[in-house]
Amino acid sequence: MNADSIMPRDPNLKTLTAALAAPFEPKDVKFKPQMVKNNRCLAMAYIDARLIQDRLDEVLGVENWEDGYKILPDGSVMCRLKLKLGDRWITKTDVGSPSEQPDVGDRLKAAFSDALKRAAVKFGIGRYLYRLPAQWVNYDPVKKQIAEVPQLPAFAIPKPKATKPAVVPNVEPKKENAKEPAAGFVVVKPESQKVEQPKVEQPKSEAQKSPANLPANGQELHRRLREYDAKLASQKLCAAGALLAHVTQAGIKAGYTANMNDWTGPAIPLAVDAVKEFEQNMRQAKSEPRTAA
Repeated sequence: MNADSIMPRDPNLKTLTAALAAPFEPKDVKFKPQMVKNNRCLAMAYIDARLIQDRLDEVLGVENWEDGYKILPDGSVMCRLKLKLGDRWITKTDVGSPSEQPDVGDRLKAAFSDALKRAAVKFGIGRYLYRLPAQWVNYDPVKKQIAEVPQLPAFAIPKPKATKPAVVPNVEPKKENAKEPAAGFVVVKPESQKVEQPKVEQPKSEAQKSPANLPANGQELHRRLREYDAKLASQKLCAAGALLAHVTQAGIKAGYTANMNDWTGPAIPLAVDAVKEFEQNMRQAKSEPRTAA
């Protein structure tokens, strides 16, 4: 086939498909144990079906997608997901399996959700989750749940949204011999339009930036946090993994990746401040007296 005969893709469609396939916020990605060995497990990432529905509403609008389902004889469910991309309606189908829950209704509900998620993957939604590296993390065999939040690589973190700069109104100063304003109008004097420039701090030396007892790199930071997380959990101040999750979210909000092992420089003291804030809040909540309802 001649390369010149291939029709170029509509840039608007490329934008739509890229928006559909964009990574979700790390806080919305959940993990479940796929394989368990003693107190370690292989964590598998997944997303909720409602998250997919929100993505379709946000990118396409509620009027531009449809889903239909058919229950198959073996109890599985087939989903027909239909999206309007540009001027065309595109349909993708896939089958979801029932869960192993004892209730028949819950098993069927899981099959519907699984079918929607599988059909959505064919449009790129959540497909990046299948490319995540395998991660073995701590597992609580008593509670039968993951005890450590897995770290996400950089490609699984959404790009920060650009913020619009604040607009300062351009008010003309009052000129000499100008006529007085009409009743009901206010003249803004030149002093009121002055915008105070932010102070620029001089860069600190390395000795000033971080005390000697701070972790030297992200790997050491992650190791120390795991140990301190376990200590706080043993004191019944928080659930296991809560401290790691809090610090990771603080780093993400500051523009760092969700993989704490890659953190360097200013990310280290930021993590220390997040730990102090977290522990203070937990101890304060524990010390507050409870009142009877």
